[in-house]
Amino acid sequence: MYTDDRHAVVTGLGATTPLGGDVRSTWDGMLTGRSGIGPIEEEWAAALPVRIAGRLAVEPTELLDRVKARRMDRCEQIALVAAREAWADAGAPEVDPERLAVVIGTATGGALTMLGQDDVLETSGVRRVSPHTVPMMMANGPAAWVSIELGAKGGAHTPVSACASGAEAIALGLDLIRLGRADVVVAGGTEACIGALPLAGFAQAKAHSTRNDAPQQASRPFDVDRDGFVIGEGAVVVVLERAGFAAARAARAHATLAGAAVTSDAYHITAAQPEGQVRAMRLALAAAGLSPRDIAHVHAHATSTQLGDLAEARSVTEAVGTHPCVTATKSMTGHLFGAAGAIGALAAILAVRDGVVPATLNLDTLDPEVQLDVVTGKPRYGELTAALTNSFGFGGHNASLVFTPAP
Repeated sequence: MYTDDRHAVVTGLGATTPLGGDVRSTWDGMLTGRSGIGPIEEEWAAALPVRIAGRLAVEPTELLDRVKARRMDRCEQIALVAAREAWADAGAPEVDPERLAVVIGTATGGALTMLGQDDVLETSGVRRVSPHTVPMMMANGPAAWVSIELGAKGGAHTPVSACASGAEAIALGLDLIRLGRADVVVAGGTEACIGALPLAGFAQAKAHSTRNDAPQQASRPFDVDRDGFVIGEGAVVVVLERAGFAAARAARAHATLAGAAVTSDAYHITAAQPEGQVRAMRLALAAAGLSPRDIAHVHAHATSTQLGDLAEARSVTEAVGTHPCVTATKSMTGHLFGAAGAIGALAAILAVRDGVVPATLNLDTLDPEVQLDVVTGKPRYGELTAALTNSFGFGGHNASLVFTPAP
């Protein structure tokens, strides 16, 4: 087992996603090619051009104390659900509270609370606004709630970097361990913003799929007929431990977080620049002490947009090559925005641990401009020496993580 602290080991996993209310059901959904995307049937969506989404398979209110849940935004609720599973999976490590940190990323924070309470203010007046509004809508709320739950006093951090937020959180967790500031870091991402305004905004930007009549076929990464992403919600949390700390307590590890990197394009508020993505991948490999040939698998960001998928395909080809097998699980879950990087990390960790890569759903005809070995049809089995996962966000945020088998 590694004991030199250049590496962090992943000892705990937690999730609640459109595929399942925990890690096991989520991973089973990925391996069986099950879609978590369905129609939005509520009245508020009836006039919208987009009426599909990847909604949670299990409501968080079924798992949380009712009074406590009412004081939390949905993104806070699901972060706590995922964190509890991850912490239990890690064996609830005994750690000095001042050496325990939390990093939970999100793109929008408590957007549903903000929109909902604004409606209350407009229709019913100030006296009807909840006194819990501010802590429910603040972006740092999920990290704060998790830190309170676990008694973490080593810092509670909140990267807000659009769709790269969850991966940046995990990258920051590795930094905290390598800098000697923490022995254990609970890190991940959370998002819950399925509502009329976000859907309308993405529809107006022509970024969201409009396949309302075929929701399960709507998210089509790398497919020649893709027409945009599908909004999703969920949370994924991992427990990272300093390798020596984990070894001392004989902890079981799922995988090793060997390297991570974060870059920015400084180019455009929404358009991607492949150069920044390439730098993120190369820097993550360097941090892991690996070469491109060491990477056997890439979990692609691949949202199913025309330009985004092509930019990433070219970036992966330039930074790593065409030899790794590639998958894109957003085809099943939809795009979880601030949690996207975290669920991508979960898929990469489990792929390395179990030696299996989920197939990409809905990829009927590979875009001829995509020169990658994308897994389709059925999962691909085989030992994986290392896996790279990418997350890219509006604003030019790029984050790459490298996972290797557990020691």
